[in-house]
Amino acid sequence: MNEIAPLTAQGQTLRQHEVCASDAPLTVYIDFKSPYAFLAIEPTRTMLKKLGLVADWRPFVLDIGSYLGTAKLAKDGKVAAQSRSKEQWSGVKYAYFDCRRYANLADLTIRGTEKIWNTDLPAIGMWWIKLHEGLAAQNQADGMLQRYLDAIYLPFWRREFDAEDPEAVLKTLDQIGAPTAGFKAFAEGAGKSYNDAVQQQTFDWGVYGVPTYVLPEYPDAAGRASQFFGREHLPRIAWMLAGQQGDAPDVAYELASDVDSAALEKSASDPGVVLSQAGLTVYFDFKSPNSYLALAGLLAAKNEGIKLQWHPFDHKPLKKPAQQNSEEDRSTRHRRIRGEYLAAELQRYAPHPLRDPYLATNCDIANMGVLWLQEHAPTLVDNYVESVFLALWRDHADVELPQVIAGLLNTVMGEIAFDAGAWDVYVRGAGPQALAQAYARAKDQGVSFAPTFFLGDEPFQGRAQLPLVLARMRAGI
Repeated sequence: MNEIAPLTAQGQTLRQHEVCASDAPLTVYIDFKSPYAFLAIEPTRTMLKKLGLVADWRPFVLDIGSYLGTAKLAKDGKVAAQSRSKEQWSGVKYAYFDCRRYANLADLTIRGTEKIWNTDLPAIGMWWIKLHEGLAAQNQADGMLQRYLDAIYLPFWRREFDAEDPEAVLKTLDQIGAPTAGFKAFAEGAGKSYNDAVQQQTFDWGVYGVPTYVLPEYPDAAGRASQFFGREHLPRIAWMLAGQQGDAPDVAYELASDVDSAALEKSASDPGVVLSQAGLTVYFDFKSPNSYLALAGLLAAKNEGIKLQWHPFDHKPLKKPAQQNSEEDRSTRHRRIRGEYLAAELQRYAPHPLRDPYLATNCDIANMGVLWLQEHAPTLVDNYVESVFLALWRDHADVELPQVIAGLLNTVMGEIAFDAGAWDVYVRGAGPQALAQAYARAKDQGVSFAPTFFLGDEPFQGRAQLPLVLARMRAGI
């Protein structure tokens, strides 16, 4: 990587010889236009305070258009211009739905933005503060940097802050008691040049989204500083920083220790609706590694009395990223490094090396087994689902073979006589039609990610959602 000229002021020097290098045990990359980064601020602070550690907080300005297309709203709230596919729109809409749910839980406001903001100016403001405040002070609640984060994040997500207005950033600096003399020249000159160079170098190193956490002192399997994208990794990050004592925790959007039923009700999309006792609806795909990794958490929920309602659907496999080449543009590179990261993340959390995170096997017969048991032996469905997942991902069985599924059904049913003839008739007759209907129900529900959980009509994508899902179920909300 090319060396970036250092910035020096008030006894502080910012160097960026290596993106992963820092005097802190943790580097936190954020962007003010990311609701996910906004929601990560307080949990990250809480973790650091609990561990007695400091973090190196840095801005990473997202190029959202290169990955999710662009869009701009008119004054009436309707889309005035956009370049997004249907799939991209679906992802964006769910992201805001999900973020509002957790914002409500924390009594925060997140209003959808009217356009994709350029947040270089607030980023330059962060560099300015880091030049005038030491690392320890940057992590103090009454320090300039932490107050700056709140002074921009809170009004920005209420649509009360113009992130592209130099005067707005200058006013915020003055508001928190930061020096302002020379900032305009800095933002137009040395600060802008430094930020531009650092943003490119950070992206080239492999940071593509926020919040991203980098642990310089903890190398990954490739010998690089460990990197985590998303606040759902805070349990694992805390475990690593605390010395890796005990079992390694899974991903989770952890809830505050003092969360109560009133807060849980605020997080619901339809507050006031009392959940039925039907159980937890789980849409899954056997070939989805994320579904497999959710199995342990779901079985733990079952052991505490939560009834699981399994619904198979055909989920698109994780797309294998293209090989790196010298001609790739930013969008292509973004998709490649994101794909590489997601595959590595799956391996990181798996209980054993995964056979292939991009697995694209046909699971129709295995899924028919779920539907058949729901009709003939519903109390055994959980055991069957577990056995298929283990056969596929741990034992490398070929679940496309009818005899493999028949064998698993025979084992699961145990003392209950397994009628191989009736099963064969089902697979050749009613089974495909029942499966088509199951897939159609998933499509009608808008299910596009495995696993997806439903509380009533409210979707939750991914196993990181289980703490909130289970808390809501326990409270009947």
